This record gives sequence, C-alpha cells and structure tokens, in this order.
Amino acid sequence: MDSKTAIKGRGAQMNVANRFFELNHEVRADFLEYCAKEGEEADKNKTLFLEVFPKTIVNKVDSPDVGMSYSMNIYQGCEHGCVYCYARNSHEYWGYDAALDFERRIMVKKNAPRLLESFLSKKSWKAYPIVMSGNTDCYQPAEKQFELTRQCLEVFLKLRHPVGIITKNSLILRDLDLLKELNKDQLIQVNMSITSLSEETRRILEPRTATIQKRLDTVQILSDAGIPVNVMIAPIIPSINSHEILPLAKKISEYGAQSIGHTVVRLNGAIGKIFTDWIKKTLPDRAEKVLHQIESCHGGTLNESRYGVRMKGEGKIAEQIGIAMALAKRKYFKDRALTPLNTSLHEVYKNGQLRLF
Repeated sequence: MDSKTAIKGRGAQMNVANRFFELNHEVRADFLEYCAKEGEEADKNKTLFLEVFPKTIVNKVDSPDVGMSYSMNIYQGCEHGCVYCYARNSHEYWGYDAALDFERRIMVKKNAPRLLESFLSKKSWKAYPIVMSGNTDCYQPAEKQFELTRQCLEVFLKLRHPVGIITKNSLILRDLDLLKELNKDQLIQVNMSITSLSEETRRILEPRTATIQKRLDTVQILSDAGIPVNVMIAPIIPSINSHEILPLAKKISEYGAQSIGHTVVRLNGAIGKIFTDWIKKTLPDRAEKVLHQIESCHGGTLNESRYGVRMKGEGKIAEQIGIAMALAKRKYFKDRALTPLNTSLHEVYKNGQLRLF
C-alpha cells in the first residue's frame, strides 16, 4: 500500500455501508481532489470517545462454541484496529459502520463498575465465570484514560467472583496488583492473543496493539506471578500466519503460558468486504491466494456461521492447521493445563458479610 494514501494507524482502509441504513456516506474522488488543491485534510482520522448509558453490563452468551457463557464489554468499538475482528459487525447495531467507525467511534460505558456490582449482588445470581472482552478488548487504548477495567476488577475482587480476561495489550500489567489478589483465591484467568512472531505482520494486521515482544513479556510476567495464562493464536490466516504455528507455540511455551488455543479466520458480514479491500491494498501479490484459501476453509465462502464449524473450519487447509496445533500442544504443552476458576466464594461475600452457618 502506498504510505501516502494509507490511513495511518488503522486496519480498515475504507468506510462500508451500514446494512441497517438505506443511505450511506461516500468519499468521492472530486472531494479528495478539492481538499488536495485547497491544502485541507479530507479526513482528520481522530478517535472520538462517546459516553453511553446501558442498563445492563453482563451478557448471556448463547453461542455454544465460543468457550464462555457470560461476557461483559466496557467499550464498544476498538481502537486496536485488527482488520479481521469479528466484533466489527456489532458496531452497525449502534448506527455506525463496521470499518473505520469501529476503530474511531468508541462508546464508553462509564457506569460499568456500578452495573457490575449491582448484577453480582443479585440474590438470584449464582457465581459463574464472566469474561471481560467477549467482544472488544477491555485493555484497548481507551482504558488508559478511563480505567474502567480496573474499577471492574476491584468489584470482582470485593465480591470474590471469578473473572476471565481476553486481551492483546500489555496495559493489563498496570493492574497486576489486583490480578495477584484475585489469583490468591483462583478467581482469574488471562487469555492473551498473539497472532504472529513477525512485527511487520502485527503492524499491518493489528496496527494499534502492543508489540509482539511486549505481549510475550506480559505472558512471562503474569506466569511468573502464578496467574494462569492461555494464549490464543487467533485467528490463523492461511498464507499470512499459518506457517508460524509451531515456532509461535514454542516461543509461547518458553514464556510460561499454561495452554494455547486457535481459531481459523472467518470473515462474516461486512468484514469480508473490509478484509478484501485491505489485503488487495496491503498485500496485493498474495491477495487472491489468501482469499481463496480462506474460502477453502469455509465451504467456498468467506462467510461461515455454522456452529461447531465456523471457528476451526473444514477442508484440507483447516485440517492441516488443526494437525499443526495438535502437534504443538503435544510437543510444548503436554504436562500443562489451566487452573480452573473458583466459584465457591462469591455467595458468602455477596451481601457484604460472612454467614455464621
């Protein structure tokens, strides 16, 4: 991609129409030409933080193949800008597009800590692990400013409730003190996403994420503190990072992770168009090859929604990926396993006092 025309620091390189809107916004060539002649910026490329006021914060997850039953998302939209992100489609429900709006219009739920404490204090609620970042990263750049994830961790600690975290940001180390306290009672698991050992691959795929080395160091620091860490090599994209499975698993094991998992990339909804535009601009020499290989993992389409199949794919390439992952687990994680989360303490802390009997 020409560095002069690339939208710097963003994964998506275009706007896409919102499927729920009849009208859509289009940047025309004559407008760009006018801006160039006048010396004006056609797009300031700024991130806006928009406060929203949800009535609930914990979501029941009905999908049977995502590995969680309850999740919470403090932020909607994500400035990390991962071009493949499945969460992009959800931005359309808020009236924005799944491409640049997803990365530049970040909705902030400042009342999340209060809503969480209210939810966990319900008499009817029985402790079950809640995963922060089921959709968008709770340690994305906005967290450095708003510190809502930290406040929610304080609630989980206060009420001794189990929590999982999914992130690709080393900012999680800011809250190491809380993570250590939670871990004393087996109340925390961390899932770190690492998709490549190549910094160049990370830079184009995930432009505003922590560097690969910082993520590896984060795994090391958390593991040294006794905090259980699973690393997700996700998504695996044929001919982009699929060749890195074994060396990546080896490196992750050396940094102390207890387990690894993976998904095969799938490009549902607007993401197919966003990714196709991105790869043709960024990696034009292999764009068609990558797209065809992704299609071969999903029955000839970029869009795969079938439960039980969508995450791991099918066909020869998906099978090869699965075999490589199985080998990596046997070779580097044979005697390791995640410590299960503890759900037994919350009931006695729920009402703010210990029961006598």
